[in-house]
Amino acid sequence: MSRTSSGPPGRHRAGTAALLTVLLVASLSAAGCRDAPTEPMSIRIATGSPTAVYYAFGQSLAAILNRELPGVRASVVITAASAENVQLVGSGGAELGFTQADVLPTTTAGNPSVDAVARVYDDQLHLVTTGGGPVRTVADLQGRRVSVGAPGSGTEITATRLLEVASLGGDEVRRERLGLDDSLAALRSGRIDAFFFSGGLPVRGIKELAGRSATRIVDLSDWTEPLRARYGQVYVSRDIPRSVYGVDAVTTVANPNYLIVRANLPERLVRQVTRLLMERRAELAAAHPAAGRMSPRSAIVTAPLSLHPGAASWYRAAKP
Repeated sequence: MSRTSSGPPGRHRAGTAALLTVLLVASLSAAGCRDAPTEPMSIRIATGSPTAVYYAFGQSLAAILNRELPGVRASVVITAASAENVQLVGSGGAELGFTQADVLPTTTAGNPSVDAVARVYDDQLHLVTTGGGPVRTVADLQGRRVSVGAPGSGTEITATRLLEVASLGGDEVRRERLGLDDSLAALRSGRIDAFFFSGGLPVRGIKELAGRSATRIVDLSDWTEPLRARYGQVYVSRDIPRSVYGVDAVTTVANPNYLIVRANLPERLVRQVTRLLMERRAELAAAHPAAGRMSPRSAIVTAPLSLHPGAASWYRAAKP
């Protein structure tokens, strides 16, 4: 009988031991990789003033994401609102954000780094003044001190456009560029005669002002068609009922409001964000009533932005 061998017994045992060592190290390394804590993914939501709708909506959405998406750490970023939010999301300074439709480029080619998650509600342009003051129409703003919104806000864009179509551009109005909180303080102290603010109903800061002192919201119904003619069909007329602020009912100018997302965010993550946005509408509405106006059917109308592929896949499965 013959006997074969691959080498001396000592060398064979050494080779086996070396192989076992390699396997053990590989096994321990794999276990270590599974057990090592991973950094949570940051989801920064660009919002607006702490007394406005974006912030309340964003805070509630962040709480839902933190509770229901393991590995995600969501937070809100206070901003000047729409225009700044688009810039932050597009540049990577935030992952999600809210914006008015009229702030966006007229084509998707104008902002390829940003996609839509949903149309969430309509922003309504408020022109707010004191109840006993001289400002009763847009024409009464001529020569007066008026806040047109903070730099980088959607309010500034919409208000500036309205003043242009009302032949009050240039120096016809003494403009201040204040956010909502500063506008409220300036109106109370008499430093301005009126201010514009664009937001979903109700805007908490305006409601608090109307509850403390005589307040007037100026009717803007005459200006929807001129805005549409010059700047596009995004603008529509919407009512502000007396029940919202306890002041006389008016008709104002509104335009759609979107939740946007950085285009290169993972499809699976955006699908889950979209799901929670739609499935937790009641919770979001408890934070602000404007959030309760969302529906899967209206959410997909986001022109000129395209839906993010993750959002689109959720809506297809939901069949709104």
